[in-house]
Amino acid sequence: MNFVEELAGKNCLVIGAGVTGRAVQKALISFGAISKMFDENKNNEQDVINEISEQIELAIVSPGWHPDHKALVKLRENGTKLMSEIDFAWKIKQVLAPHQKWIALSGTNGKTTTIKMVESIFDAASINGKACGNVGETVIEAVCEGKPLDYLALELSSFQIEWSNLAKYESIALLNISEDHIDWHGSYDKYIKAKLKLADHTKLVIANKADPELSNRLKDSSIIWYSLGTPAPGEMGIVENLLIDRAFSGSAASAHEVAELADISPSVPHNVSNALAASALALSIGINHEFIKKGLKKFTPDHHRMELVLEKDEIKWIDDSKATNPHAAIASILSNFNVIWIAGGLAKGAKMDLLVNRCADRLKAVILIGEDRELIAKSILDSAKNIDITRVDKTKGAKELMVDVVKQAKALAKPGDTVLLAPACASMDQFKSYVERGELFQLAVKELA
Repeated sequence: MNFVEELAGKNCLVIGAGVTGRAVQKALISFGAISKMFDENKNNEQDVINEISEQIELAIVSPGWHPDHKALVKLRENGTKLMSEIDFAWKIKQVLAPHQKWIALSGTNGKTTTIKMVESIFDAASINGKACGNVGETVIEAVCEGKPLDYLALELSSFQIEWSNLAKYESIALLNISEDHIDWHGSYDKYIKAKLKLADHTKLVIANKADPELSNRLKDSSIIWYSLGTPAPGEMGIVENLLIDRAFSGSAASAHEVAELADISPSVPHNVSNALAASALALSIGINHEFIKKGLKKFTPDHHRMELVLEKDEIKWIDDSKATNPHAAIASILSNFNVIWIAGGLAKGAKMDLLVNRCADRLKAVILIGEDRELIAKSILDSAKNIDITRVDKTKGAKELMVDVVKQAKALAKPGDTVLLAPACASMDQFKSYVERGELFQLAVKELA
């Protein structure tokens, strides 16, 4: 029997009742499995753990669940097989869509933008494929499409990679690595190892040469490197205002134009880097340069990613609420000058010293909110005492907080300044999500600025 046939009548447990867990549960039931769900937010956790049956044969674990969670420890003690959603989808794919090929990417920042660039290139080239994983559909939903897709482009978080052991990829891209999710992984080194694990499950590795962690740790001579510099043979890079391919062009001496900088929106450095990674992934599966150019030109970033909200009285108001860690905030700040920086929230164990040191000469003033705002304040006071700090407290709701923030920013801003929401932190201490944070910022700017 194949894996799908083996699921019929099998006692299964889905760990996590979020988007991924619900998609897995639906798939299991459709294949005839006897499946229940466990989620610590919806049950009396200890009672449910005590009731976990020794008869459970397979447990599918949603990303974000720590391997040391009591429920997972109990399942291991019972001899239950644990599997990630990615590996579950891979096993299903082998039966339902054996011809289907997977490519993937990961990184601390730029994942969603880059994978959506890949999807835009798929559309331009009429490729029967889509982006999934940490964006859009779950992987199991994409695998179970009525008509099997030829390609899936997976955006993978460190949590998903940590749990995945079976999936194999045609190519993978590693965008960058900086401190994030240290509270979950336990240390920066463990976080790095989780990201780099992806390189062990692919035919081809594409990596950002400008990222020190990647360039120091990846040594295989077959790696396709990309950067914003002039590309050596076997690399992707920039020459004048052109994205250039010297990796997939046929010979060491040849080079092909992929796109112009003007085709990339916005054409700020970190987004051009994203475009190079997306182009390399597309080239790795045989998509022509002309379709890549069309796909990149057609692509527009999602909201709350370096989004210009308003330009009035020579003051720019930019929403980069998606900048939820220091690395993302650095890229955002360094794309602007005379910045009034709105920052703070949940730092997730990240440090802020490098951010402040690299960006101090771009910062005119800082407006701080959120639980870990003093972490940022301390870094500024330690190394950039000349930067004015304003703290805004949440006295009522999230909307009122952002109104107060924008009022403070308006009072500080002068012609030539940029007011930038790039918090360097997660949002859940004061907002439902980074989306709500960005939406409330935009609403306040349009009403007050």
